[in-house]
Amino acid sequence: MANRQMAAQGNSNANAPENHLRLSWHDTQMMATLSPQTVMDYFCRKSNPFYDHVCNNETIRMQRLGPEHLHNMIGTEYILLHVAEPILYVIRKQHRHNPSEATPIADYYIIGGTVYKAPDLANVINARILNTVVNLQSSFEEASSYARYHPNKGYTWDFSSNKVLSDKAKADKKDSNAVKDENSGTLFQKQRVDMLLAELLRKFPPPIPPMLQNLPQHMPGGDDLSPRDNPTDATGPLDIKTEGVDMKPPPEKKSK
Repeated sequence: MANRQMAAQGNSNANAPENHLRLSWHDTQMMATLSPQTVMDYFCRKSNPFYDHVCNNETIRMQRLGPEHLHNMIGTEYILLHVAEPILYVIRKQHRHNPSEATPIADYYIIGGTVYKAPDLANVINARILNTVVNLQSSFEEASSYARYHPNKGYTWDFSSNKVLSDKAKADKKDSNAVKDENSGTLFQKQRVDMLLAELLRKFPPPIPPMLQNLPQHMPGGDDLSPRDNPTDATGPLDIKTEGVDMKPPPEKKSK
């Protein structure tokens, strides 16, 4: 039973269409003589797996006709689409409907004598998407391997198993601490800022509040306030001085 399954699987693989995107072909004998005049003969060799022998090119070769007769035939044909001597040649496989209309089927490019099949847009997009998904999946798997969970701390990162990431994390932490120290400033810088602020406050004092401007000019005792001691002086800022007060306690009385 197992032998039958293996045989059936082998037959299905043999009947499956071959993926030409994984193939390449070259002929060492004719690689050195490639030119726009000989490249079609080079591509139409029977050993080339990209060449369909049931095509109009093979028909005119057997009848020894010129390539100009391809426009008058209907069916599959190969044409030279683009030339960039001496490295690149592009050959197109297309289906001819009439002398003025043809549908492209596939493109093949020859680089340095080696023939490759050009992928179509669907294959390019699928390959890019697959590559992106694989890279994202590997990134998530690697990131999740460094995640740690603790009931008290929650989720944290542990890069101790990866020396490169561990060194990078330490360097980032050191840089962040250095930035914090730079932003905090030294003691000299803090004191210097206080001195500058005091100097600016002395040169540009704040304005007198409106409530102090309406105070009476005479004190209850009858003494006039001098312009210097007058808080309502509109010509200058408020300058209130406090005289020193002797805070010593009175002398104790001696008992007789």
